[in-house]
Amino acid sequence: MKISNGIEIKDLCLVIGKTLVIPDVHIGYEEAMNKQGILLPREQFDKTMKRLEKILDGLKLDTIVLLGDIKHEFGVISETEWRQTLHLLDFLGEYCKKLVLIKGNHDTNLGPIAKKRNLDIEDYYVVGDVYLCHGHEVPEDMDFALAKKVVIGHEHAAIGLTKGLRVEKFKCFIKGKFCKKELIVMPSFNLVTEGTDLLRDETLSPFLKQDLDEFRVYVVGDDEVLDFGKIKDVKNLDE
Repeated sequence: MKISNGIEIKDLCLVIGKTLVIPDVHIGYEEAMNKQGILLPREQFDKTMKRLEKILDGLKLDTIVLLGDIKHEFGVISETEWRQTLHLLDFLGEYCKKLVLIKGNHDTNLGPIAKKRNLDIEDYYVVGDVYLCHGHEVPEDMDFALAKKVVIGHEHAAIGLTKGLRVEKFKCFIKGKFCKKELIVMPSFNLVTEGTDLLRDETLSPFLKQDLDEFRVYVVGDDEVLDFGKIKDVKNLDE
């Protein structure tokens, strides 16, 4: 589905020309939860790889951008994170000429892994008039000032719809404005983390510390992306 001129939604990713943008993979999330006593089966990485393989099938790409929070743990890199992150980088490298790693707030210890594959870690990346960054901080560089469009992750955008006494969350993209720029917020690619319920939860990103009622919502379903209208419309549906 087209979300903006030159930008298409493909499952939980964005395609901008010959660039694929993959948000918030959070490798090692299940292991981190297990350490905290929360039982999560460690099967999400395999599911992530199969989903990526399906997304990449048939695409002709020059560049793949990982939009930050590539791994989950802030501290010591676990054996699982080493193995799975390197596997992900090698896999994605087969589908593009250039692999870009954007630094997220969880990527404090990504450096040693990136160095193993001779990859740099960037604060942002620009594709035409589109500025790609993680979204935990508002940039102050000239590229950001000149950009017409901004794409961020970090928030793990989702909406919760009421069904009886139960609220069910759905991953979504949202599109609106930030300082006269078009702003697109991506969902998390990690299949376990549902994300911030934009109808109920306090937002995390400084980009979203504003009234979101006019933002448009695109819900990612099993086989299609659905345009739900504006957030204010979704609020009315949920009442």
